[in-house]
Amino acid sequence: MQINFYRVRIPFLRPFTTSFGTEEYREALLFRISHEGIDAYSESVTSVIPDYGYEDNTTAMHVIRDLAAKYIADLPDPATFMERVKGIKGHNMAKAALEMLLWDYHSKASNQPLYRYLGKSRGYANVGISIGMAKIEDMEDQIEKALSLGYKRIKVKIARGRENIVKEIRDSFPDIPLSVDANGDYGAADIPRLKDLDRYDLEYIEQPFPGDDLIYHSKLKKEISTPICLDESITSADKALKAFDIGAADVINIKPGRIGGFSESLKVAEIARENGGHVWVGGMLETGIGRAFNIAFASLEMVDYPGDTSPNEKYFGKDIVLNPFKMKNGIIEPYHDAGIGVRIDEGALIRYMVEAGTISV
Repeated sequence: MQINFYRVRIPFLRPFTTSFGTEEYREALLFRISHEGIDAYSESVTSVIPDYGYEDNTTAMHVIRDLAAKYIADLPDPATFMERVKGIKGHNMAKAALEMLLWDYHSKASNQPLYRYLGKSRGYANVGISIGMAKIEDMEDQIEKALSLGYKRIKVKIARGRENIVKEIRDSFPDIPLSVDANGDYGAADIPRLKDLDRYDLEYIEQPFPGDDLIYHSKLKKEISTPICLDESITSADKALKAFDIGAADVINIKPGRIGGFSESLKVAEIARENGGHVWVGGMLETGIGRAFNIAFASLEMVDYPGDTSPNEKYFGKDIVLNPFKMKNGIIEPYHDAGIGVRIDEGALIRYMVEAGTISV
């Protein structure tokens, strides 16, 4: 058996700016296996450079090709695969690309849609939107449009020294469900600055401190009334448990790619529920393939907050799937076909392709 891989570069409709920088396109690694009439797909959530974390497309390809791919040769169940790759320290995004490939394969082999194969699902995902930093007029225009489309939560990116974004948006939209995401841009000395955000009645502040921190998040949580959401800090179920144990989190943004796939993400969701916390599903600007995984997970009953699961058209003029998601009244239904349910647009795949090849397993 072999794994086919494709590196594609898809331009965004508009630049997306966070505290990490500005992205103008999504360069994605896509994977496919074919076995006994089943084609399964997955996507790595890594980027060209290691800005979100230490992984990037180059490291992911190295880990997958040279270390991890051999462990899926017999198409094990996802949990077995994750047990086999324990000796590879870290590299959750690379592992998740293969782990989710197996979820798609096995749900298709069982002739079940992925969202049902995963567990108890409500049958739809509640949808929020994430808006990058831009001129305040442009951000307010995006928010106005998002509200008219029925999005259930508005999240805006902020950075140290740009808290005025929150004031101006709250002044214009006093009653909307609003949260902010700092992507770890603040330090311990900024606690007074973060406490000042209490005045804006936010749903939560996401990841104010860097991803390797739990201690200062715990300290901030004791001094602020706004709930704290952790993203980059949660890389495993063990980290999630520690975050709740020391009082560092109220909410967790589950990005399956960051956590190492669905097997570990399910454990994180359960830990949050057992500790009175909340979870939602974030995104990494994925193509329709990665987005289909996110929507399936976001439909689970354990996921109780709207996530960053906008339809594909929010970011791309033309995606690589023939059946892009559509949102109605702030919800998206996962595909009902077996597996992730996407139909690949081979023409678009070729048009956006930068590199393609095979990995023998």
